[in-house]
Amino acid sequence: MIAKVSTPASAPIDFDSIKNLTTAETLAVDRLILNELSSDVVLINQIGHYIIGNGGKRLRPMLLLLAAKALGQIDERHLTLAAVIEFIHTATLLHDDVVDESELRRGKESANAVWGNAASVLVGDYLYSSAFEMMVRTDNMRVMDIMSKTTTAIAEGEVLQLLNCNNPETSEAKYLEVIARKTAILFSTATRLAAVVSGADAATEDALAVYGQQLGVAFQLIDDALDYKANSEELGKNLGDDLAEGKPTLPLIYAIQHGDERQSQIVVDAIRQGSREAFNEVYEVVKATNAIEYTEQCAERAAALAIAALDCLPDSEYKQALEALAHFSVQRSH
Repeated sequence: MIAKVSTPASAPIDFDSIKNLTTAETLAVDRLILNELSSDVVLINQIGHYIIGNGGKRLRPMLLLLAAKALGQIDERHLTLAAVIEFIHTATLLHDDVVDESELRRGKESANAVWGNAASVLVGDYLYSSAFEMMVRTDNMRVMDIMSKTTTAIAEGEVLQLLNCNNPETSEAKYLEVIARKTAILFSTATRLAAVVSGADAATEDALAVYGQQLGVAFQLIDDALDYKANSEELGKNLGDDLAEGKPTLPLIYAIQHGDERQSQIVVDAIRQGSREAFNEVYEVVKATNAIEYTEQCAERAAALAIAALDCLPDSEYKQALEALAHFSVQRSH
C-alpha cells in the first residue's frame, strides 16, 4: 500500500511501489519513445537512445500517468503526451549540459562529453521538433497552447539563470523565479495535461497544475541542498558543479545573507569566480549558516502545498502515490 498523506516525513517512501502503479503504461510510453527515436540519421539514434536510456526516474511522464489514473482511465493521448513530456525534458538536458559544460549526467558521461556540443544541441532540437510533431496527433489546440507556453517559459528560465550566473547579488525571489520557469513548469504541465485530456473541470486542472509546480520546486530545492550533502556517485554529477558554474543557488544566497562578513565574502568571491576550488571553504560556510536546513525547510513547505492541492482528487491509490511522491521529493538522497 502506498504511504498516505499523514505519513510523517521521516518515514521512508518506497519509490518502486509508486512506479509499479504505472508499469504497463510506462512500458507503452517507452515503446512509443523508442519508435519515435527511429531516424535514418544514425547519430540521432545514437545520442537519443544514449540520453533517454541513461537512467533517470521518468518522473514527469509518471506524474502525468498517475494524475490521469487518479482522474479515471488512460487512453492513447495520455501515453503520447507522457512521451512528449519526456522528449522535452531530454532536450532540455542536452542543451543544459552544453550551456553548463557538464561532463556527467546521471553518473555517466554527458552526451556532449561523448559526441561534442554541436551534436548535442542539434539532437536536442530534433527532440523538441519530434515532441511537437507528436503533440499534433492529439488534435487538441489546448494541449498545443499549453506546451508551446511551457517551452517558452523553460527557455526564459534558462536565460534568466544565465543572467544570474556569477552574480552574488541574486535575490531569493529571483532564484525562485528561475526554478519556477526552468524546472517546475514541466512538472506542472505534466499534471495539467493529464487533467485537460481527461476532461477534468477547470478547478481540478488548476489544482493539479499547482501540485506539479510545487512538487517541481521541492525537487529543485532538494537538488540544490544535495550539492552540499550527497556524494558524486549518489548525485550523478560532480559535487560543486553549480558553484563552478557560478550559479547562486538557494544555499549560497542564504549563506551570504546570514554569514558574518568573512563568511559572506568567501561565498561572494566563489560565485563571482565560478570556483570549484573554493568548494570546501564554501561548504563550511553553508554548513555553519544552516543554509542546507533552510533550503530543506523551503522544500518541505513546497511539498506540503503540493499535497494540499490534491484535495481536488477522490481518494485512490493513485492519489496516495502522488502524495507519497511529495514526501519522496524531500527525502531523497539523489
